[in-house]
Amino acid sequence: MRRLLSLLVSLAMLALITGAGLLWYGQQRFEAPGPATAALEVEIPPGSGLNAIARRLEAAGAIESADIFRLGTRVLRAERGLKAGEYAIAPGASMADILAQLQGGDIIERRVTVPEGLTSLQIVRLLRETPRLTGEIEAIPPEGSLAPETYFFTAGESRADLLARMRAAQVEILDTLWESRAPDLPFDTKEEALILASIVEKETGVSSERARVAGVFVNRLRRGMRLQTDPTVIYGIAGGEGLDRPISRADLRDRNPYNTYVIDGLPPTPIAHPGRASIAATLNPAGTTDLYFVADGTGGHAFARTLAEHNRNVQRWRRIEAERAE
Repeated sequence: MRRLLSLLVSLAMLALITGAGLLWYGQQRFEAPGPATAALEVEIPPGSGLNAIARRLEAAGAIESADIFRLGTRVLRAERGLKAGEYAIAPGASMADILAQLQGGDIIERRVTVPEGLTSLQIVRLLRETPRLTGEIEAIPPEGSLAPETYFFTAGESRADLLARMRAAQVEILDTLWESRAPDLPFDTKEEALILASIVEKETGVSSERARVAGVFVNRLRRGMRLQTDPTVIYGIAGGEGLDRPISRADLRDRNPYNTYVIDGLPPTPIAHPGRASIAATLNPAGTTDLYFVADGTGGHAFARTLAEHNRNVQRWRRIEAERAE
């Protein structure tokens, strides 16, 4: 009996020693540098359990053993705190390091930049070509309704959700700037402000000119003069796709609702998506007496108060164009 008891005690001690050794070995491997020799990107889908996460990390080469990762996570009672998302795993990251990332939700944040002046069709094309966004875009957003900015997103976010964020941002920008608009503007609604801001956006990319360009258009509207702006002609002919040729005289005579050489006032909708700066310039235009402007060859414009002065500026610009064509 004593021999049996002694044997059992010896076996128990051996089991404890063996178990302790295995735990020590597992801990050493759990905390040791991992196998990744270069940065890795690993995506953990929503709803993934510990087993699926461990297998995905092992398959990606981020950890050596899914079994040890599972064991270590369970010993630390951390399996319920793992967050889905796309993770950047550093070279040599240990299982302990990776577990801390998954617990903290330290996910990759991606970005897409939407430049000012794009049309709805162009923005939809940009989002459809942006990797890691998901889902289809069912309808083309109304022109002018999206805020051109840099947007951050995580892998798997839907394109529809990103568009909703872009719409909300434009509403907030317009609402905020509308409250501080100049008095006695020749338009009454936020939609009309967006229309004119989109024209300002397409006419100049020079930040210092925006308010002056807006001032020219405001002056023309107040006097009942047609806006006579080329970007509206292009939009009327090609819609949101843009024109791959110079505007012709026939284009200027084309009777469509966007051609501001033949219609009075503003076109029916914006012709692009204006940024905050163009909206701000439109709602607080420069106090100028200018009624005309034309390109000056430097990327900016030459402004004029009279038609005679404007015609001289046009002739100067035509000479510059001719010289460049030689």
